[in-house]
Amino acid sequence: MKLRYGILSTSSIAPRFIAAVRACGKGEIVAVSSRTLEKAREKAAQWGIPTAYGSHEALLQDENVNIVYISNVNTAHYPWAKAALEMGKHVICEKPCTTAEKQTKELYDLAKEKGLFFMEAQKMLFLPAVLAAKDRLGDLGKITMVTLSHSFAASYNGWMFDSEAGGGPLLSSGIYAVQLITWLFGDITDIRGTASKLPTGVEWQYILTGQTETGVLFTAKNSTRALLDNTCRIFGEKGSIELPNYWKAQKVILRIGDKTETLEFPCAHELVYEAAHIADCMEKGLKNSPVITEELSLTGIRAIEQVKAGW
Repeated sequence: MKLRYGILSTSSIAPRFIAAVRACGKGEIVAVSSRTLEKAREKAAQWGIPTAYGSHEALLQDENVNIVYISNVNTAHYPWAKAALEMGKHVICEKPCTTAEKQTKELYDLAKEKGLFFMEAQKMLFLPAVLAAKDRLGDLGKITMVTLSHSFAASYNGWMFDSEAGGGPLLSSGIYAVQLITWLFGDITDIRGTASKLPTGVEWQYILTGQTETGVLFTAKNSTRALLDNTCRIFGEKGSIELPNYWKAQKVILRIGDKTETLEFPCAHELVYEAAHIADCMEKGLKNSPVITEELSLTGIRAIEQVKAGW
């Protein structure tokens, strides 16, 4: 099947996904939409896309588009993913898939009903560095603890602290931590957190603590002001594995006993592995990813909802 992508939104991550699709050579970007035609035309010219639409509805009505990439603000993922599925389009929805477990479940069910491919876009789990780290977990002996830290300046996304848009780093970045932990070590059986909040109630930094079904303890911290070390560290009886910038990792550092080994995986477009996976799934006629499964999407947002309920 020839993938003909419609890019729903001119968000900051959209050009990176476009570049990844082109880099992997499996798919064509045929249209882009924004809330105004002026903005859509501007980005279409900038990104080399032949068709621009001044509304997302118009994009979904384009019969030349057979798969839609959704990357607008968090609370808009659910309604537009649902609309795309109802229009018979396959859907790739940026993480977090939605802001509620109930909504995520509804989208997966709708995709099944329509016989369409649906996937939450979680680039991290396709990165060669992350896969290499997973392959080397056995070198650590029994693994007992994981620490994750992530910081970023949110100024480039004005909606980041808007509660109506699903703002706050927990939804936008915490999803990386909880899904990586779940993917590596099984379901999270206990999770709680503490946050620093703005007067609007939206957090600007947080610390999570938790435990997996396999007994691994973890901490995950994120800040939009403090400069953290942006690293995942996995600790076992025999040593540790470090993933600098784990959500976009290009390096693995293994420390086993008194030996240190560094593995490098340079890449110009970190979303290229995800784009290639999507194409592979479509070629095989799959309706869901065997990596970013429905259960992984559900457990990820469930953990975040649990933390928010505690706040």
